Amino acid sequence: MGKMGHSRTRQTLALESRLNLSMKKLILISTLFVFACSSDNIDPTIFNTNLDVLENLNNGVAPADIVENVGAEVLYGLYYGGGYIFHFDENDGGLIVATDYSQIGNKRWGDIFDLDTSDQIGSGMENTQLIVQGNLNDNSPSNGGIEEFGSDDYIFKIVTDLQFNGFDDWFVPSSGSMEAIYTNVHSIGMGDFDEAMTYWSSTKEGYFPYVMSFDFNFGGQTFNGLCSQVNGVLIARKVY
Repeated sequence: MGKMGHSRTRQTLALESRLNLSMKKLILISTLFVFACSSDNIDPTIFNTNLDVLENLNNGVAPADIVENVGAEVLYGLYYGGGYIFHFDENDGGLIVATDYSQIGNKRWGDIFDLDTSDQIGSGMENTQLIVQGNLNDNSPSNGGIEEFGSDDYIFKIVTDLQFNGFDDWFVPSSGSMEAIYTNVHSIGMGDFDEAMTYWSSTKEGYFPYVMSFDFNFGGQTFNGLCSQVNGVLIARKVY
């Protein structure tokens, strides 16, 4: 083969090399483009194992999807929606959060009247509304020398009208919720609940309301108080 033949061969090889290099660059760019596009198309509302639980919640992942993947216990104690998560509702997929509101000081129950309210977790909103309605009525027993409270400065009215942490749908939790707050949040060292404080619950049997202390000596159980007492305020709300 002459010099011209060798020259053409070298030129051909050089051209092929440049083409191969160009093809590799094109494939790399295409791969990166596809990866970028696929990353952009990831739905943030689908549970992502590369993110922590709170990041998933903040991305709009449904609590039920989180529970399905990692269980409900990982939610408890996280600060979300204005309070600390203490319950996952299997019926509607919502969460219930709670926080201390004792900065307003101890408050009265309100009117003293006969009323039964629920002790079930999640019944606090209905309980609170029933108690507010009861305070609107003139139903204190006059034969017992008990006068109407005659003021809106009582716990259930205060909480019903409350705007706090960016939300206005607060209620006073039931006794069952109070015990769940203790078990699922306070007992694992989370939350902001004051052990020196006795808190009202919204559960009542007749004339006797239930109250709660987060002091470990009380064992996380609610107990009977008196409507004539003043106690601290703990608030809760439902988050979907």
